[in-house]
Amino acid sequence: MIRERSYNGIPGLPMLFGLLAIDAGLVWMLQQGIRSHAAGVIVLSAVLIALVTFLTAGLFMVNPNEGKVLQLFGEYRGTAKLQGLRWANPFFSKKKVSLRVRNFESSHLKVNDIDGNPIEIAAVVVWRVFETAEAVFEVDDYEHYVKVQSEAALRNLATSYAYDAHDDQHVSLRGHTGAVADHLKREIQERLTKAGVEVMEARISHLAYAPEIAAAMLQRQQAGAIIAARQRIVEGAVGMVEMALDMLSKKSIVQLDEDRKAAMVSNLLVVLCGDRNTQPVINTGTIYQ
Repeated sequence: MIRERSYNGIPGLPMLFGLLAIDAGLVWMLQQGIRSHAAGVIVLSAVLIALVTFLTAGLFMVNPNEGKVLQLFGEYRGTAKLQGLRWANPFFSKKKVSLRVRNFESSHLKVNDIDGNPIEIAAVVVWRVFETAEAVFEVDDYEHYVKVQSEAALRNLATSYAYDAHDDQHVSLRGHTGAVADHLKREIQERLTKAGVEVMEARISHLAYAPEIAAAMLQRQQAGAIIAARQRIVEGAVGMVEMALDMLSKKSIVQLDEDRKAAMVSNLLVVLCGDRNTQPVINTGTIYQ
C-alpha cells in the first residue's frame, strides 16, 4: 500500500523572478550575438532560453485545502499541500486532489429489513480525503468508490434492523436514529479507509415502507400502537383498583365480601379501561340488591 509523504518543492515566487531575470539576460545576450554575427553566441543563447522556458513548466499553484500528487515517470514522489506558488521538477506530473469536506446523498434504495419488509431508504454521507496517495493509487476513482461503497453499507445496515419496534429493547431504524447513524458511519468508514477517505458524518435522510405495503404496514402500526396503549391502560387501571381496595380496607370505610369486591373490580375496570364515556346508574337500594 502506498502511503502519503510530503513533497512541497521549493517556493515558486523566488524561482519565477529568478527565471525571468535569467531569461531577460539571455535575450539581451541573443541580441548582442545577432548584432555581432557571432553564431556560437546565438546558438548558445537560444538553447539556454529554451531551457529556462522549459524550467518555468515546473511552477504550479496549490490552493487552500488542496493537494497536488507528484509523479516522476509513474513513480510517486510525494504530495504538495503547502498553499501558494511552488516549483518542482518540470518532468513531474501533478494531479490535483481536493481536501475539502464534501457530502454525498445516496439514491432511494429499495431493500428488505430484518423482518423481510420492503422499505425505501437513503442516506447522507459527509466525507473528505485525508490520504491523497491512497485516494489516487489504491482505487480507480475514489469519488465513485465512495458512492458505491456507501450504498452497499446502507443496504447492509437496512437488513440488520427492523423498520420499527414496539419496545425499547430492540434497535429499530425509525426509533433509534442515533444508534443507527453511528453504525452506518462505522460501516462506511471501514469500507472507505483503504481509499484514504474519512467519514465525518453519516445519517439516514429518507426512510419509508415500500409503496406496495405502505397501507398495510400503517394499519399494523396503528394496531400495534393501540395494543401498546391498551396494555398501559390496563396496567394503570389494575394499580388504581388495587390502591382503591387497600384504602377502603385500611380506613374501614366499607366492608366488602369477595363477591362485592369482584363486582367493584369489574365496574372500576370497565370505567377505567373503556374507550367511551361511562353512564352512571343510580342504585336506590343497597349494595346487595
